[in-house]
Amino acid sequence: MENIDNFAGYHPIVNLAYFVIVIAIAMFSMHPVIICISLIMSLVYLTYLTGIRQVIGRLKLLVTMTIMIIVINPLFNHEGMTILGYFKTGNPLTLESIIYGIFMALLMMSVILWFAIYNVIMTSDKFIYIFGRIIPHLSLIISMSLRYVPRFKEQFIRVREARRCMGRDINQGNIFIRIRNMAAILSIMITWSLENSIETADSMKSRGYGLPGRTAFSIYKFHKRDSIVLTTMSVCTMAFIWLVANDKMYYRYYPVFERNLANIWSVMAYTLFVVICSIPMLIDICDSYRFKRTELNVH
Repeated sequence: MENIDNFAGYHPIVNLAYFVIVIAIAMFSMHPVIICISLIMSLVYLTYLTGIRQVIGRLKLLVTMTIMIIVINPLFNHEGMTILGYFKTGNPLTLESIIYGIFMALLMMSVILWFAIYNVIMTSDKFIYIFGRIIPHLSLIISMSLRYVPRFKEQFIRVREARRCMGRDINQGNIFIRIRNMAAILSIMITWSLENSIETADSMKSRGYGLPGRTAFSIYKFHKRDSIVLTTMSVCTMAFIWLVANDKMYYRYYPVFERNLANIWSVMAYTLFVVICSIPMLIDICDSYRFKRTELNVH
C-alpha cells in the first residue's frame, strides 16, 4: 500500500537538500551505528512510500549483492590482526576484513535504497526547476535519463506479460525458443524506444523548446514551512559534522576492530542523524495530527 507523502509537496530545494545531506552521510560515514541507522531508516521510509511488496522485491537483488560483497572482500582484503585461518594461496582470512565487508555491503545497500526514495520524491519537474536555469541542457538530459529507466522497465514488464499470455515468454519452450522469444521482446523494446524518442522530440518542438526568448513557468513557491524545515536540517547537519570533525565518534576497523559506541557524544550524533532521516515522516505525522484535530473541531 502506497502512502501520500506530504514532504514531496515541499519546495524542491528542501527536497534536494534533504537527499544531499542524507545520502552524503550514508555514503561517506563508515561508522557501524550510522550505517545501521541509515539502512533501517531507508527501509522504513521506502516501505512507507511504496509498500512492503515493492521493498521485498528490491531486497531480493540487494541481499544477493550484499552476500557477494561480504564473501568477496575477505578474498582480496587481508588486513587485520585476528587471523581465523588461511586460504590455499597462503593469504590469511581475518575477522576485521569480514566485519569491514559486512558494513561496506550494508552501506551500499542503504545508499541504493536512499536513491530509490529519491526517485519517488524528486520528480523530473523538480530537477529541471532547480537546475534548469543553471545547466538547462544537462539538467534536461539527466532528468529524461532518470525518467527513461523506470518507463523502460514498466514497458518491458507489460510486453513480457502480454507475450506470456500468448505462450511466448522467455521462460517457455526449449533453449532455442527462449532465445527467439527474448530476441522478439528486445526488438519490440527497441522499436518502442525509437517511437517514444520521436514523439518526445515532436512534443518538445511543438512547445517551442530551444527558441530564443522563451519563458519558464513554475508552480513552486518558497513558504515559511520550507524555511523552518531547511533551517532544522541545516542546524542538525552542522551539529553532526562538528561531532564527526572533532572525533567524538571513535571507531576503527584495522588493524583491530575497535569502537566506542555508547559515549554521550556518539549518542548525540546518532540522535541527530535519526532526526535528519525522520524529517519527512515527522512532517507526515504532524500534518496528520493537525488534520485530525481540525476535523474534530469542525464536528
